[in-house]
Amino acid sequence: MKRIPVAFLASELLSLLGNAIAGVALPLIVLQSTGSVLGAGLVAAATAVPAMLGGLFTGVLIDRINRRTASIVTDLISAGAVAALPVVDRLVGLELGWFILFGIVGSLGDVPGMTAREALLPAIVRHGGITTERLVGVRESIGALAILVGPAAAGGLMALFDGSAVLWITAVTSLAAALVTLTLPRGVGDLAAESGPATGWAQLREGWRLLFRGSRFLLAVTLINLVLAIVLSALQGLVLPVHFTLLDQPGLLGLVLSSIALGTLVGGGVYAVVGSRGPRRAWFVAGFGTSVLGIATIAVLPAAGFVFVGAFLLGVAAALLSGLLGVLMLERIPDRMRGRILGTQNAILTGAAPVGIVAAAVAVEYAGLAVAAAAFAVVWALAAVVAVTSRALRSLEAAPMKESV
Repeated sequence: MKRIPVAFLASELLSLLGNAIAGVALPLIVLQSTGSVLGAGLVAAATAVPAMLGGLFTGVLIDRINRRTASIVTDLISAGAVAALPVVDRLVGLELGWFILFGIVGSLGDVPGMTAREALLPAIVRHGGITTERLVGVRESIGALAILVGPAAAGGLMALFDGSAVLWITAVTSLAAALVTLTLPRGVGDLAAESGPATGWAQLREGWRLLFRGSRFLLAVTLINLVLAIVLSALQGLVLPVHFTLLDQPGLLGLVLSSIALGTLVGGGVYAVVGSRGPRRAWFVAGFGTSVLGIATIAVLPAAGFVFVGAFLLGVAAALLSGLLGVLMLERIPDRMRGRILGTQNAILTGAAPVGIVAAAVAVEYAGLAVAAAAFAVVWALAAVVAVTSRALRSLEAAPMKESV
């Protein structure tokens, strides 16, 4: 593999690893500093809306500036927001308001950063001498690796160091991601001069028209990803925690998440190696079929070993589907609108997690755990049938999209 894709993937791993460590360490540090469980929840809630808005509206900016620069800036924002916390702690002491403030600032770098790196993918393929399937597949595996390593690293760091030291280490990880991206040639992030609306608001509306009205393919993919995100959030965020708590084995939840990540690591590797072979339709059907089997196995709420098997199958399927759909979107989203469309999709998916958890809470409260788990499995099975039979997703071979807006 050539230097450009290696540098891009290394930056991706560092950025995701920093986010994974912060996702575990920061709530613990909030608890240590404030002694408030409610405070930890408030920090998470306060950062959710800015993250969505940041993803929604910064796509226009990513479509107007060098995308390599956009990726560097977002990682620097994340690094600065985390590094500010130990500085404030040393100067005046940390209170809940500081965590909320810098949590909001950091969230403005997370979804836009994800969007900027995704928008860079076609240029990495062109300049890096690598197939799209291989790059996307390896990227899926790297994401899974960060999920596997990050929480464990966070736990180890919290055991060895105090909160301020862990925050510095997390900030350095994001800074390193920015520095590695800086090694990419500036030309990788350059945008071709194309005609389009002059104002940012008009550009944003142009992207939304294509996403929601101009392309049945993009709308279908967005809806599929939204349903999957809601179902996964419901199962991971509430159904399984309640299930293992009732069994008096809450620690098993971490093993379920690790099983999903391991499956994603394997599935991403498989897609990276052989994803460009064979008809795409076969990958599409295999991915949906395996995902239905995995979610159905989990939803039965069997013994822990079978839950792990279902979680592994779900991870494999998620990697295959994400890889294939990612390749298709790279082929079919016009480059000049890539930031706007991907940013909108990422913002929608960011909001899916709390929706899934709230929906699961209501279902468990009024229908019971078993019925709620089965209902989410049925929802995904119906979504899979609709996806496989949809006319919008019937043709999956390479075909650049027309901008019918």
